[in-house]
Amino acid sequence: MNSLLRTTSAPVFPDARGRYGTFGGRYVPETLVPALDRLQAGVDQYLHSADFQSEFVHELKTWVGRPTALSYAPTLSKRWGAQVWLKREDLAHTGAHKINNAVGQILLAKRLGAKRIIAETGAGQHGVASAAAAARLGMPCVVYMGAVDVERQAPNVGRMHLLGAKVVPVTGGDATLRAAIDEALRDWVSDPDGTYYCLGSAVGPHPYPYLVRELQSVIGREARAQMLEQAGGLPDVAVACVGGGSNAIGLFHPFLGDAAVKLLGVEAGGRGTGLGDNAASLTSGTPGVLQGSYTLILQDAYGQVQETHSVSAGLDYSGVGPEHAYLMTSKRVAYESVMDEEALDALAECAKFEGILTAIESAHAFYGARRYAKAHPGAKILIGCSGRGDKDMPILQRTLLKDL
Repeated sequence: MNSLLRTTSAPVFPDARGRYGTFGGRYVPETLVPALDRLQAGVDQYLHSADFQSEFVHELKTWVGRPTALSYAPTLSKRWGAQVWLKREDLAHTGAHKINNAVGQILLAKRLGAKRIIAETGAGQHGVASAAAAARLGMPCVVYMGAVDVERQAPNVGRMHLLGAKVVPVTGGDATLRAAIDEALRDWVSDPDGTYYCLGSAVGPHPYPYLVRELQSVIGREARAQMLEQAGGLPDVAVACVGGGSNAIGLFHPFLGDAAVKLLGVEAGGRGTGLGDNAASLTSGTPGVLQGSYTLILQDAYGQVQETHSVSAGLDYSGVGPEHAYLMTSKRVAYESVMDEEALDALAECAKFEGILTAIESAHAFYGARRYAKAHPGAKILIGCSGRGDKDMPILQRTLLKDL
């Protein structure tokens, strides 16, 4: 049994330069420095103020639907020989954890006097969340999305249009999430005063990794309290999928001070270990700069950032948030990868035996948790169910359902 009390203090990061150990910082064009300085000043002034937190919590409770449920998974528990608990971000408004961050950032944007919102998206969930939050708060929204992802996540593209956002397909680069972020940054550079860039993951230049972590940590705070109340103690391990890393850092951060709780991040192993065959930046990457931050990235011997592959659009990214890079190198969090076929198998198992169609992203965490359970019989396992799988039906029709 884990102690119910924290046995270590959580590290205090980032430092004043936006660094998580050696990772993080700011690597941006000079034209963006004033905008980032304004954002930093806004974060310092508003983020933890009573007024902002009151409005944020109110929106989370009355519009997003928080707290989200903690669900015991009886059949998976029996099949795996463990105690399996699911933190149900798939039950949040718009179907994923992304809405927590979108609401918080757009509330901040209004306080900073922004006139329009721009966002990037891969799987589409952050785009949908940004479009919904912008509509809720009365601001126009433009979403940049890689052309590859526009095709494979068509249901979310339609949702964004219905929510009033303009969706801009990006055909350059790898035409996935990395290209969408590049295009959003170009837009922001062209109008850094009137535009607010609502970045969807815990990546990019400081203060974005910190800001996103603080807004998403509601996941872990709720889960920690719910585990104590419903499960009678803390989990032995908390497991989450990792692309850029926002849902994982949101789940992990409130547990960092609980030394008895192991933390396991699961990346997209794609179709193999070769460069370009996966999106496993932590387990296969090397240090470098990507889109404003020094972190672990997938690059060749000449420092050229490489294209990635994953059956999951939301994990298909060439880098990872700098806090995750720090947590891996400091060995507080363990990271591993799961192949496309393994994730799809876990998705099918969860759907068939628990009645939950989880997102393909989340399915990576389910397979990682299943693997952990086999090595640790009887373990109490908390899985971050980061989103629902409705958006993935076009992919599932071509994979799991192709023979039907």
